[in-house]
Amino acid sequence: MSQPLPKLAPVNSPVDFELYEVRRTIYARAVHGWFANWRIALVVVTQLVFYGTAWLTWNGRQAVLFDLAARKFYVFGLVFWPQDFIFLTALLIISALALFLFTTVAGRLWCGYACPQTVYTEIFMWIERTIEGDRVQRIKLDRAGLDVEKLFKKAFKHLVWISLSVWTGFTFVGYFSPIRGLMMEFLQTRLGPWESFWILFYGFATYGNAGWMREQVCKYMCPYARFQSVMFDSDTLIITYDAQRGEPRGSRSKSADYAKAGLGSCVDCGICVQACPTGIDIRDGLQYECIGCAACIDGCDQVMDKMGYPRGLIRYATENSINGKYPDRAILGHVMRPRTLIYTAILLAIVAAFVAMLYLRVPLKVDVIRDRTALVRELSDGRLENVYRLQIMNTTEEPRQFRVTAGGIDGMELVATQPVTVPAADAVTLPVALRIDPAKTTAGSHPVQFHVEDSADARVRADEKSIFYVR
Repeated sequence: MSQPLPKLAPVNSPVDFELYEVRRTIYARAVHGWFANWRIALVVVTQLVFYGTAWLTWNGRQAVLFDLAARKFYVFGLVFWPQDFIFLTALLIISALALFLFTTVAGRLWCGYACPQTVYTEIFMWIERTIEGDRVQRIKLDRAGLDVEKLFKKAFKHLVWISLSVWTGFTFVGYFSPIRGLMMEFLQTRLGPWESFWILFYGFATYGNAGWMREQVCKYMCPYARFQSVMFDSDTLIITYDAQRGEPRGSRSKSADYAKAGLGSCVDCGICVQACPTGIDIRDGLQYECIGCAACIDGCDQVMDKMGYPRGLIRYATENSINGKYPDRAILGHVMRPRTLIYTAILLAIVAAFVAMLYLRVPLKVDVIRDRTALVRELSDGRLENVYRLQIMNTTEEPRQFRVTAGGIDGMELVATQPVTVPAADAVTLPVALRIDPAKTTAGSHPVQFHVEDSADARVRADEKSIFYVR
């Protein structure tokens, strides 16, 4: 006998559907423990570095300043120029390799402890908890009707958030425009349009990302959440829930013998979910939304302590150790596997090369620019002349005198003002002419080389190649 067909909705009837998951407001619960203390310590350290370094002085100037207008970048005793781009490239390579190494060893350590999104979200959540209370108080406040107390708390919270955000934007801009001058302009209401724009821009980004978007940035905007899995393997330390010990989960009294009741160690309190800043349940297994902050570990350990159970129901472990391929005490030996040792060796080699490059860096740079209006000039005495401009850059913070010589063609004469004084951390353009008797050479282009040497220190020198044209 045939089954009746299901009833279908009329063709013109509306169908409700959502293209995207509706965001749930996450009220992260405050937890205390070893990992929470680490997060607090790193928040304090990173913000002391960020807010404090901009106000440090070095040799009468700002210690760290990226002066884009002058194309000079000061980092304590070092002065970098656009020609030093190789150092930025090396620094980015070191950062990338360090990220790969840390992720291979223990997952998203950067995300959980030092990422600016995590750090400022932690700060904003601390402000929120201080003003509105912990999780239960915030839920009640949001569900309550609008009254004077709620209006005051919400307004005060956002006022503190905005103040901190603007100060963050101000400090960030202070690394590109001298921060003391920027402060004087602010106090005198004389901030320029570009400084004002960027302060407000970065302030708004901080306020929006840390105050409103929070986990949405980590889950949907950050690409790291999507490609992190390619750096994981079965011996990577990850935050895991020990299902063999915890299941079947269920509530019980503290004095009950849960083993006789057929229960596992998990009391199904949900604190691990309540403490998670991205709102996931770590008991469902590793998920890409997990930022590795370990708040669930601290929350679970607090419950285990209260119940009198051993800690570690949620802990850092590897997939192989959870599956019983080796005990927890052998985890360290498997973490230091060939993959991580190779990453470490490559990273150390590049860091050593980077430090050696900085140490051996010659505090002199020379660029040669030919006069292209007239490739060759014939002088009244019949000699041929090529004209150049030498840009001599002194990367130290003391004035230096340099002498210029040239070689490459026998009998060639160099005409230039000698010696040339270059102020501290500055550049001088020196017009230079090379002259030669055409009888002593042949037609065509001939390689020449300019030698620039410090008058007081022969070790500080630079050589730059160019071409001499003969017609």
